[in-house]
Order: sequence, then structure tokens, then C-alpha cells
Amino acid sequence: MLTGVNQVWVADLTYIRITMAFVYLAVILDLYSRKAIGYGLSDQIDTHLSLTALHMALQRRNPPPEVIHHSDRGVQYAAHEYIDVLRAYQFQISMSRKGNPYDNAVVESFMKTLKTEEVYLWEYQTMADVQRRLPYFIEDVYNQKRLHASLGYRPR
Repeated sequence: MLTGVNQVWVADLTYIRITMAFVYLAVILDLYSRKAIGYGLSDQIDTHLSLTALHMALQRRNPPPEVIHHSDRGVQYAAHEYIDVLRAYQFQISMSRKGNPYDNAVVESFMKTLKTEEVYLWEYQTMADVQRRLPYFIEDVYNQKRLHASLGYRPR
């Protein structure tokens, strides 16, 4: 049972279609508050992308030791560079069971919300379009205004 923030962080990646390609979003949520505490956008789905989200979360939260960091088994989260940062901050590392998306259901739900309430409503043409719109949705709409059933239908 979670009692406060910075006990469990969950991480995942998704793609966002633009006119002629895809861009990729990495996000880290605090499981207790459901707040997106770190994210990154890139035209490459690689370890640098996941590290961008992690560094933002670390800077914003300055977490205590023993926070659980949960992700899927993607190479972006299993890479030595990523694991080294988690170990430096004394995270407990947790990864989903092979082929089981339910282990990361909260962040999967975030991605569905993001796509339904933002991405599918806009016709992004370029990476710049995504860079302009997505931070607004994450910071001002999702983190500040969106109601969460798990939080008694209160924002964050």
C-alpha cells in the first residue's frame, strides 16, 4: 500500500505519428500521485530518450533512496547507462514479467489518456508541433486538472 509520493515510479515509451514519420515519448509517473514527473521527446527510440525522462524526474523530485522504479523489459530501460543512473540514486529496479502489459497498467493507462485526449485530437505535422502541444497537455491538463478515480476523482 502506497502512502505518499516517491515510493514507486513507473516508466514507459510510446510513439506519436506525425505527417511523414513517428516521434517517441518517454514518460515517468509517480504511482501514488499519478503525476507525470519526467518526460522526453525524440525522433529516436533509444536509451537517450528514456534517460531524458529519468533526468527530468530526478531533478524535479530529488528522490530518497529505495524508490522502486518499474518499467517494461525494453532495451531502453535495461541499458547499462540507464541502470547505472538508477543504481547511483539507489533505486530498487523492477521490470514487468515477459510479455505481460498488465504489470505496467498505470503508465499504459496514461498513454491511452494522452493519445485519446490530446494526440488524436490534433494533426501533428512536425516534431515542433508535438514539442509545442505535449508539454502543455502533460503539465497543465493531465498533471493539474485531470481527475483520477484512484485519487477519489481529484486532480493529482
